[in-house]
Parts: sequence; structure tokens; C-alpha cells
Amino acid sequence: MLRATLRSFLAYKGRLLLSCLAVLLSVAFVSGSLIFSDTVSRTFDALFKSTAADVTVSPKTEFEEGGQFPSGRVPTLPAEVRDKVARVEGVQKSWLNVSAENITVVDSENNSVGPDTGAPTIADNWYVTDRSPVELTSGHAPRGPDEALIDADTAEREDLEIGDPLRVQAAPGSFDVRIVGIATFTTTNPGATLVFLDTATAQRKLLGKEAAATGVQVQAEPGVADAALKKRIAAALGPADYEYETAAEQATSQAEDFGEFIDILTYVMVGFAGVAVLVGVFLIVNTFSMLIAQRTRELGLLRALGADRRQVRRSVLTEALLLGVLGSTLGLGAGIGLALGLIGLMSAFGMNLEAAEVTVRWSTPVAAYVVGVGVTFFAAYLPARRAARISPMAALADVETTGVGRPLRVRAVAGTLIAAAGAAALVGCALSTETSGAFPLLGLGIVCTLVATVIAGPLLVRPVIRVLGGAFPRVYGSVGRLSQRNALRNPRRTGATASALMVGLALVVGMSVAASSITLSFDEQIDRSLGADLVVQNDSFGPFPQEVTDRVRGTDGVGTLVRQRIVQTRLTLPDGEEVMSPAAAADPGLEKVTSVEYVKGSTRAALRPGRTAVSERFAEKQNLKVGARLSARLATGERMRLTVAAVTRTGSGEGLGGAGLVMGLPTLEKAAPGGLDSSLLITAASGTETKELRASLDGALEGYPQVKVRDRADYKELVREQIAVLLYLLFALVGLAIVIAVLGVVNTLALSVVERTRELGLLRAIGMSRRQLRRMVRLESVVIAVFGAVLGLGLGLVWGVAIREVLALEGMTALGIPWWTIGGVVVGSALIGLVAALLPALRASRMNVLAAIAHE
Repeated sequence: MLRATLRSFLAYKGRLLLSCLAVLLSVAFVSGSLIFSDTVSRTFDALFKSTAADVTVSPKTEFEEGGQFPSGRVPTLPAEVRDKVARVEGVQKSWLNVSAENITVVDSENNSVGPDTGAPTIADNWYVTDRSPVELTSGHAPRGPDEALIDADTAEREDLEIGDPLRVQAAPGSFDVRIVGIATFTTTNPGATLVFLDTATAQRKLLGKEAAATGVQVQAEPGVADAALKKRIAAALGPADYEYETAAEQATSQAEDFGEFIDILTYVMVGFAGVAVLVGVFLIVNTFSMLIAQRTRELGLLRALGADRRQVRRSVLTEALLLGVLGSTLGLGAGIGLALGLIGLMSAFGMNLEAAEVTVRWSTPVAAYVVGVGVTFFAAYLPARRAARISPMAALADVETTGVGRPLRVRAVAGTLIAAAGAAALVGCALSTETSGAFPLLGLGIVCTLVATVIAGPLLVRPVIRVLGGAFPRVYGSVGRLSQRNALRNPRRTGATASALMVGLALVVGMSVAASSITLSFDEQIDRSLGADLVVQNDSFGPFPQEVTDRVRGTDGVGTLVRQRIVQTRLTLPDGEEVMSPAAAADPGLEKVTSVEYVKGSTRAALRPGRTAVSERFAEKQNLKVGARLSARLATGERMRLTVAAVTRTGSGEGLGGAGLVMGLPTLEKAAPGGLDSSLLITAASGTETKELRASLDGALEGYPQVKVRDRADYKELVREQIAVLLYLLFALVGLAIVIAVLGVVNTLALSVVERTRELGLLRAIGMSRRQLRRMVRLESVVIAVFGAVLGLGLGLVWGVAIREVLALEGMTALGIPWWTIGGVVVGSALIGLVAALLPALRASRMNVLAAIAHE
């Protein structure tokens, strides 16, 4: 039996090639994502460990200020702390660290020299240690207020040289410098732009304080342990006054922060792998089902010669095991290539990783083979069981006995029950009043309806394809009639082939409906609540220097100007519970540039000193009412006592920055002076056209490329672009699913051609031309692909509407149906069917007529 299995596997290797390709793609994305994330993690772990000081002293903070809501305020400590640290026993050297990330650096043409990848531009004071990540390779160190170093990678990318002028825009204000030296990375470049100043200039220009710093770096004397030195320094300065980290602790915390970015990339890659696995299962099941159908006589003969059911089943599963091992091995190699490609892509974006540092942990090959072999074995199990049921008498039969003519009652019952469970979950999702409860029901409903459609798909083949292919006989005559009947011949096979395509298209339609609904909802919210003519914002929505506000205020034609700031807060509720929430602060006059609906209270009440407004959903969740008292803490430790004076209606308040907490800017300034504005809401003065004002503002802000002036239309387009980025990622995922689905259609048609060799030979013998034969195969492929599209459209629309119901809980109540996308799905499916049929149709038309008739 083993020899027979090996011979059978080699005999059908051409037919198994496309299934092997599906396994290869699945394993490639699994192994590639693991190799890439392990390589990046190892590289940056080494970077953080090699550059971290023995002990670092930092300002005390309440919590890490979220990158999404930076206040622009830099936590500092007194510069005299370094002198105290230097006197601690065991300290060999110590340095002040002065650093600022919320800056922009522009060249002489007012173009930003920062990275385009979202990585930060960082300004530091220049000092050299044994663990400095850069070294001076040309020029000299900065020696005065107008001198600076820049990193070599930025200099090369932006074509900067020693002597070139730069303008640094920091929180206290902008200042001009001249490049006097180039610093080259001695470690991995994380993709950031680095600018170095002398310490005194950095303190004055970056922090606005001459006797302050952002930290102290400490080098221990030989033989002194980091942990012991940390305790001594904490004892000397006060354990509760500052934060202290050893080199290992700092490396760990930096790695954890960076790990969030790596995790996102890994999840995306695993998402690709998951889609490949899901669609690959359909392809493999179909392939083995068809191979077993074609080998009915062969397997029956084996039974007649003495093979029992267990041996036949084991034979088929052994073939699947061989396929899984082969696909996994090739996929592992492809995964290494994929990881190298991603490393090269990251290098192109400024994150320089060395290919020589590629890390392949033992867990990666294990995961690769578990996925590849496991998926193949699982997909082949049901066909193997069917093969084991073939009787010895099948050796004498000359008909296909697997999958044709058997009743579909079990599928009907199972599909109906699972579909009912999925429908109930989606209805429960629509009726839910809490997002936390709606999401699990949404996920359950999507999974159940998908499984139900896959199970019940063969039941829909005959009624739907009779409609889809109804015009074929009239348009193409007997060729069209034969193509339609070929698609109807084996509903299980047609349903499985179409299901692979259905999954991808359902995702496209479902997420397109969700994206259209989000976009339409935001458009309605902007039209309803944003009353300002223009909005000035940073590209990253972060804070910008005070001088930007000053320039806008001094521009002719500005009528009402309302500043906004957004900060992250930790709230203590009346019952003592603590929650994190972003808070927006705005100038009086906010009601002139926004239109907000209130359940209770008003904008004027919310902006009074010590008062705040909360969103309706937040109030319901935390059981807050007007008059409730809150305590808010900022990241830098300041505290505010707030009284709830208004409750905004859910879905209202786009002009409030989307924050759940809104207060007056004087309230925030009293607790935390020196913050930076994150947006400016502007109306034109009487007699000034909006276009005229915009042109004036563009001119006033010409030297600030990170700041944009937007009107309502621009604001809407910005939202669309952000949603489009997510859709592009999804379409890439779906594209992979469709590629594998195309392989499935090709495989089905190729195996179908082989299966019908004698039939096709007879058709040729009675007068069908090669052209007609190719057309018949193409029409069969098109009707199967369009059938998959119909299932995908129906499923995707149901999912999209359900997702919209969940979004409605967050105030996004509009329903958008992307008709162009739906039309494109149908047309694209027909094209997919045509493309998938090219090779099988060509092979069918080239058959030797006599050899085909004599085929067994």
C-alpha cells in the first residue's frame, strides 16, 4: 500500500501542484511574519541594550502620555539633579539629557527634512558616551546657539551638507541653525531623524528653561551593579521624586513600546496567513475530492485485491501528508524570502536592518509544518473517509461515484441550523445597546453565516446557476447548454469551488459597506456640527508651536478664532473608579464654530471655570449626571477638580475633537500652563471671503509644512483617506484570497477536463470544434465564478449592515452602499472566471480525439 501510495502521489503530482501552492502561500506568510518579527525584535533588543545607560533618572509621570493625544508639554527635572547624582558613590560619569520629539525641522525651501514614514524627528543635546548610538564622522560638534549636527541617513536622503541652514520648530519657538557636522549611526537606525545641539542651546531652545533637562544618564564604576547603583541614587534623590531604571529595565520598557508597532505588523502578516489557510482549505478539499472521484475504479480495485477501508483511508491521508510536507518546506523557504523582502522594504523607509541578522527561531519551522501539514491533513480527512467507503464493485463501474447524485438532506439541515444561529447572533448584535456586547455577537454571526453558506452552497447551485446561465443556451446554443449542465453536474464540487471565491468577495463587500457607512456618517457629522469656515491642524493631529497660533491670529480677515487642545487624563469617578479618557479644552466662543447637540446643559455651561461636558455614552456607562464631581490627573501630575455641567448627545461634537470630555481652555491652563494647541477653528471676518482668508493663512503658514489649513471638504477628504488606508490593507488581504480562489477554479477545471477526457473526445468526434470546446470550458468557469460572487455579495451585504449597526452605537448611523464596488465585484468575477479557464480550456482543445475516446 505504501508503494502504491507513493506511485499514485507521483502520478498525480501535476494535479496536486496548485494545492501545494495554496499550502506554500499559507506557510510563507506564517513563517515570514514570525521570521520578520523575530528579526526586528532581536535587532532592536540589541540596540536598546547596547545604548541604554547603566542607570537613567527621569521626571516622575502619572502615566505614559498616549501618542494619539500628546499635549506638547515635555516633562523635565532640574539640571542640578545631575550634580547630586555625580556625588553618589559608584557613579563614574553622568550626563544631562535634553530631548524633544514634538519638533519639525525644515530646510531653506521650507520643506520638512523629517521621515515620511511617521517616525519622529528628535532633537537632542550632543554628548558622547561609550553607548552613543551615533558617532561624529565629519565636521565638528555643535559649539553655539546656531550650530547643529544631523544624522547621516537624513543628510543623504534630503541631500544636506555641512553649511546648509535649517530651521528647528520647537514648542518654545522656532530658531535657525547651520549644519556643522554629520553623525553616523553605529547601530540600527530606527528610521528617525536626529538633530543635535549643544546642551545650553537645547535647554533654552527646546525646553524654554536654562536649568532643566529631560533626564540624567549615569555610567557606573567598574564592579558596581546597576541595581545597587539605582538604589543608591534613589536614596540620594528621593525614591518618590523621580523614576529610576537600570539598563536592563530601560531596554525592556523600550522594547515593549516598540513591540506594539511590531505586533501590528505581525498581526497583519498573520491575517494574510489566516486568509490563505481559510481559502486554501476549500482548494485542497476540492482537489482531493475530485482525485478520489477520478480514482474510483483504482481504489475499488485495491479493495478487491484485499485492501481494507483503513488502508485506503491511510493511503489518501499519506498523500495529503506528503503534500503538506512538500508545501511546508517550500513555504518555509518562501517565508525566509518574504522576510528578507520586508527587511528590504523597511530599509527603503529608513529603518535599516541587516539581512545578515535574519533570525529563524526553532519555533518558526515548527509553526510552518504544523500549519502546512495540519491544514492539508484536515482538508483531506473528509475525502479520505469517502475514499474508504468505496466498495470493491466500484472497480467494475465506469461512472463517477463520488459526489454525484447523493442527497443533500444532511447539508440542508446542518446549514439551516447554523444559519439560524448566525442570524440570531446578528439580530442580537443589531439590538444590543453596548459596543462591548455587540462585537462578540457580530463575530459569532459572521462565522456562523459563513459556515452555513459554505455548507448549504451546493443546495443553491442548481437554482442560482439555472438563472445565471439561463441565457447561455439562447446565446451560445448547444455549447452554452453543455457549459451550464457541466456546472450543475456536481453541486458539491461547484459549491466548494465557488466558496473559495465567495470568502474574498464577501470580505470586500462587507468592509466596503462598513467603510462607506463610516465615511457617510462622518460627512453628516461634519456638516451638522462643524460650523467653522476653516480648521488649522497638524498633519499628525498633534500639537504645533505657539507661534503658529500667533501667526493665524495676526492674519487679516480672521473673525472668530477658537483654540483647542487635547490631553490624556486619568479620571477618578464619584464611586472611586479610575478610567482613562481624552479631554478637549477650548476657548470661550466654541459655540460660534461648532453646533453640538446636548442632552443636558450647553457649551457655555461646559466651558465655565471648573466645569466640563461629558458624552452621553460615557455618562451612561459611568452613571454620571449633571452636577457629578470628577478628579482629573494629567500625565505630568497636575490635578483638576471638575463638575459635570453638560452632556453631549452621542454622534454629536465633531468640532470638539472627538473627545469624551470637554472643558474650557482657562480650566486646563490653570492646572497645566504651557500646553500647545492641536487645532484652530476659524470663521472669516465680515466682508472676507473664505477662499481669500484661506489664501492668506496659507501664506502666513508657508514656513510650517506640518500644518495644514482645511475647509469642510478637505476635512471630509482627510477622513476618507484614513479609511482608504485600512481598505487598501483589507483589499490586499482579499487579493490573496482571490488569487488562491483563482487557483481553485483552475484546479477544478483542470481536473474536470481530465475527468471528462473521454466525454470531450466524443464531443470532438461528433463535430464540436476546438474553439467551441474552449468556449464551453470558459462559460462553465464564468458561471461558477459569478455564482461565487452572488453568494459573496449576499453574505457581504448582510455583514456590512450588521457592522453598521455596531457603528451606530458610536453615533455613526448612516448606511452607505458602495454600488460601484458591487458592480465591480460582479464584472471582476466574470473576468476571474475567464482568466482561470484559459489553461484548462487550451488543454481541453488540444486533446487527441482518438486517444481521448480510448481513455479509461
